[in-house]
Amino acid sequence: MHTKVTPIDSYPKYWAECYGTAPFLPTSRKEMDALGWDSCDIIIVTGDAYVDHPSFGMAVIGRLLEAQGFRVGIISQPKWDNKDEFMKLGKPNLFFGITAGNMDSMINRYTADRKLRHDDAYTPNNEGGKRPDRAVLVYSQRCREAFKDVPIVLGGIEASLRRLAHYDYWSDKVRRSVLMDAKADILLFGNAERALVEVAHRLGNGEDIKSLTRIAGTAVMVKEVPEEYKEIDSSRIEKPGRAMVMPNPYATEENCDTNKQEQKNEAKVVRVQPSRHDAKTTVVRLPSYEKLANDRILYAHASRVMHLETNPYSGRALIQKHADRELWVNRAPIPLSTEEMDFVFGLPFARVPHPSYGKAKIPAYDMIKTSVNIMRGCFGGCSFCSITEHEGRIIQNRSKESILNEIKDIQEKVPGFTGTISDLGGPTANMYRLGCSDERAEANCRRPSCIFPKICEKLNTDHKHTIDLYREARNLKGIKKIMIASGVRYDLAVESPEYVRELVTHHVGGYLKIAPEHTEKGTLDLMMKPGMGTFDRFKEMFEQYSQEAGKKQYLIPYFISAHPGSTDEDMLNLALWLKQNDYQCDQVQNFYPSPMCNATAMYHSETNPLKKVKYKGREDLSVAKGERQRRLHKALLRYHDPANWALIRDALISMGKKHLIGNRSSCLVPPPGTEAELTPAERRGSGRHGSKRFATKHPNQPDIRKDGKRSPTTRNGKPTVKGKPSANGRPTANGKPAGTGNRSETSGNKRPHNGNNAGGRNGKPAGHTNRNGKAGRPNKPTRSRAGA
Repeated sequence: MHTKVTPIDSYPKYWAECYGTAPFLPTSRKEMDALGWDSCDIIIVTGDAYVDHPSFGMAVIGRLLEAQGFRVGIISQPKWDNKDEFMKLGKPNLFFGITAGNMDSMINRYTADRKLRHDDAYTPNNEGGKRPDRAVLVYSQRCREAFKDVPIVLGGIEASLRRLAHYDYWSDKVRRSVLMDAKADILLFGNAERALVEVAHRLGNGEDIKSLTRIAGTAVMVKEVPEEYKEIDSSRIEKPGRAMVMPNPYATEENCDTNKQEQKNEAKVVRVQPSRHDAKTTVVRLPSYEKLANDRILYAHASRVMHLETNPYSGRALIQKHADRELWVNRAPIPLSTEEMDFVFGLPFARVPHPSYGKAKIPAYDMIKTSVNIMRGCFGGCSFCSITEHEGRIIQNRSKESILNEIKDIQEKVPGFTGTISDLGGPTANMYRLGCSDERAEANCRRPSCIFPKICEKLNTDHKHTIDLYREARNLKGIKKIMIASGVRYDLAVESPEYVRELVTHHVGGYLKIAPEHTEKGTLDLMMKPGMGTFDRFKEMFEQYSQEAGKKQYLIPYFISAHPGSTDEDMLNLALWLKQNDYQCDQVQNFYPSPMCNATAMYHSETNPLKKVKYKGREDLSVAKGERQRRLHKALLRYHDPANWALIRDALISMGKKHLIGNRSSCLVPPPGTEAELTPAERRGSGRHGSKRFATKHPNQPDIRKDGKRSPTTRNGKPTVKGKPSANGRPTANGKPAGTGNRSETSGNKRPHNGNNAGGRNGKPAGHTNRNGKAGRPNKPTRSRAGA
């Protein structure tokens, strides 16, 4: 049923294979000379420091091309004020591969409040300012200046999420496709190994790059729609404000299950309703860039159509006019098979930074040097996350043998390895070997999420493969501890109590992070996240199994403030829930509108693209855009911080909630004047939390002193441990019990983290990626989510 493709390890080797494997890909002429090279076939320009590790894009792509026989050089974090550093390795024989790095350069450089960052986890000594804003554009320009006739291939998270006309948060406008602005020849999106290998070999065989127009997972500029394609206007599929003029081809998501008659007779074959339009011969025309730039409702429509065309087996190519030129975006790439994933992760990585950095610390590397990526992709579909748009919904798995071999490789290669593996994970810790149980349904499904509003009946949720992997990994010789640091999809985990027991008993180092994101049903529905009833069930299981194991362990919940659709009252209810349950969140992030994700379309259009978009009768959303309102939403999540009390008091008075100001247990903040009684440390928001004040923390967690011993937690001389919080009874903003009145009890979805393509994965390098455009953490230096 699935499309047959050429395995990435089956191409005839390029002639330069005779040079063998380099200890590190060369970054200078001196290193090239030591390898006996007179030139590079391909040069990768990246905004990250060069770390030869499978969580860094330039390393994955470089080693993959090397395995194909090509000579690959790396220009890492070049000075971009002139072309000189772009010429230091000479002229590449085939092409320049350009990536901003593991993270989107704008997210790397600016906070959610558009404030300048002064650090960079992907740079030696955490130094900021080593990459330009919109790095893909700047690097492309300099490469053109250096060697005008050399083809330019774009990749990485920054290029991947900007492949179409897109809303840009930093300029607050819709921008053109990055392919057009960069004046590059071709753009690779998603997990780009398959497309990259084909592009490299075809160029190596003498083909003109202008002829490479039909490769899945690529975008190019064309003059017109090819004759063999039938063009369908997106407004005919789902016209904003008008009734459908033809049967909805997206109805496949509703028809993938058996019909009523078949449900009565389980012996009958499941029928799958395919699209009316063959994906191989039809292309969907999206509204032009010029139209989207001036019509936010049309933008929401275009975003919705784009998201419904992401299935690599049945999704159709997209075309979008930019002035007098046509942007052609081919179908999504076919996911890598387990054998291909094993091949990629089995490449000869040194697993350490390039020697030229000496003893400089690279925080992103330190975070993931002993972690192992076991899978890619995410079928959760969280609207604020860009993992699905980048890596896809279909999980790409490594074999157990490949994963165990990498653990052994870590033992041999990572300096100072102590016997602890920091993570076995991916975008989500517990989606390994999970997926659709019906191949035909999977090939035609257009649902944005397999687990929202409830878990699909066709989804395999058996965690047995993950459990077996954990058990074998921790029994390897020399391994003392296997930690699970990737976020756990608790709505999936509750389907497997055995998995939760295994996780809690053996793989939690005191704290386990999960992401409820919010408590209110309306906001959770827009996030495509499960309700708090699911969180409560997981919390009960976590506490039960922790107690049985004789361990004191704590859940670390993450929440997003200022998400589109979240009102001031929603945020107030969330704050009251946090206080009722004795949570103090010191790690809080305002929603960050990264390119392409559904929540960004909500933010820009102020309407809901998860439903049919209409000019009249549409679902308008409350969106926190002004600085004061965004500050308020963030402050409510940190209700315990004295610095926020004045802002919260003003808001409560304006909302008619003055009764929530006072010293009673049901109040959110104390009355005016309380700040004067605080110590300087408490006014700064430090003191009790010390160096851990940036971590989301439950007050019942004991602090750890510098001597390693636990010390009692106090505030104003009184212990903050209040025992078991009451389950109900405290009033919320709407008069209902906190945490109960506005919750969704449905099972929804959870979150992801990595990715991969010619430039990097959404959080991970060209082989991995993160969820907001934050080309996400290499295996986790940063939270992989649009709101984090």
